[in-house]
Amino acid sequence: MLVTVLAVRAWDAWRSPPLSLWHTQVPEEPTAREIDASDWMGWLSAESLVFEQVRKQVTDKLPGEDRIAANRFFFGSPLYPPGFHTNWNRSYLQMPTGQIEGAVVLLHGLTDSPYSLRHIGDFYRESRFVVVAIRLPGHGTVPAGLTEVRWEDWAAATRLAVRHARSIAGDDKPLHLVGYSNGAALAMEYTLAAMDDNRLPKPDQLVLFSPMVGITSFARFAGVLGWPAVFPAFAKSAWLDTLPEYNPFKYNSFPVNAARQSSQLIDAVRGRLLERVKRNGMEAFPRVLAFQSVVDSTVSSRAVVDDLFALLPANGSELVMFDRNRAASVGPLARPDSTAVLDELGDPATRRFRLTVITGTEADPSLSEARTTSPGQTGIVRHPLSRYYPKEMYSLSHVALPFPVNDALYGIEPGKGESYGVQLGTVAVRGERGILVVSMETLMRASCNPFFDYQLERIAVAITGRETARGHDWRVD
Repeated sequence: MLVTVLAVRAWDAWRSPPLSLWHTQVPEEPTAREIDASDWMGWLSAESLVFEQVRKQVTDKLPGEDRIAANRFFFGSPLYPPGFHTNWNRSYLQMPTGQIEGAVVLLHGLTDSPYSLRHIGDFYRESRFVVVAIRLPGHGTVPAGLTEVRWEDWAAATRLAVRHARSIAGDDKPLHLVGYSNGAALAMEYTLAAMDDNRLPKPDQLVLFSPMVGITSFARFAGVLGWPAVFPAFAKSAWLDTLPEYNPFKYNSFPVNAARQSSQLIDAVRGRLLERVKRNGMEAFPRVLAFQSVVDSTVSSRAVVDDLFALLPANGSELVMFDRNRAASVGPLARPDSTAVLDELGDPATRRFRLTVITGTEADPSLSEARTTSPGQTGIVRHPLSRYYPKEMYSLSHVALPFPVNDALYGIEPGKGESYGVQLGTVAVRGERGILVVSMETLMRASCNPFFDYQLERIAVAITGRETARGHDWRVD
């Protein structure tokens, strides 16, 4: 069976189109050891050299057929990131106005960039937190950067960002880690490491979006698919996808090594978690606030419950889950098992965390409410929400949670702020085949969150510790 799989994989790679420069030119990034020995200014200097390599090795050498508007690496494209007022592919630091109340480190997802958590960063800055958003190695440059990176490099970059945030805010201020998808796994990895190493500042709060706690079995064995790449003729087998790079702040192409490193990171986190559970060492784990779509094709929603929240102590942690749109026009077309995880959340009387499900009301599924169960309680407290699903959106997705509906790149309403050449959330998906450089399936995936403001309200509670945050007066027993 293995020989057959590898033979098919090699044949498919051999007959597929040739790789582009952004698939073959690997920028030289600092190693984990070099990152640990560096500081923030040293990291920014090294990062500038990486981007200069991309300009010289990719942008300046693009062949004529790649010099098109839909290519983010073409300097004449409206999608060319260095042409924007702010290149959100780079690491950045934001200082609050007035007295510093805390520090937060933002950790983006796999194939992503610091752009993905910029709105969360803005909210923390408005809350007087120092904001450190680091570009994880291999990201923000060219997809080839992910072909040689190791998850230990990402972990070292996380440690560097925390060191810098703590150095600015001081040891007496709260420290938050915000992680999105793969970045959530890094936030957990750092936290577990800090619990074992007093030299690492321990975070007071984790805020996780679509946390990558469990992934599909395919991703665990994805590394096997890249084995034929040891032969030059089959180099393309090192890639699961080689797609047009039209997104200025996220890769569309996906190398095998990226899946493999993410899988190894998750295995490391789960191993450390289980070891702590065996030693009864979870009592010191910080509070966790997580947001998860019930429908998620990238990570396991069930694993977020079983492999993370079920292991946490009774420390005020909260899981917010977004149900699919029960009023959507898809009706009977929805798979009956798409929301099965909601029926498998266990006995509410024994839960040690607060659970909130955002769903439609029983009287009118088109209206939304938050159904909250407090730890150890069976009763449900219902809070009507002023937000609701757009009628054309039948669910959220893995990638939608950290973006508001007016995000200039991913939103479905007029974008706020600088334009990025295209607003992907508003691109029409009805027309003839073969016109767009992107698949219609990609454009149909939810890319923003109509309940984004609700997330900010819950983050405000995590910051202040008061349920009266953002103008609401919610009493939770």
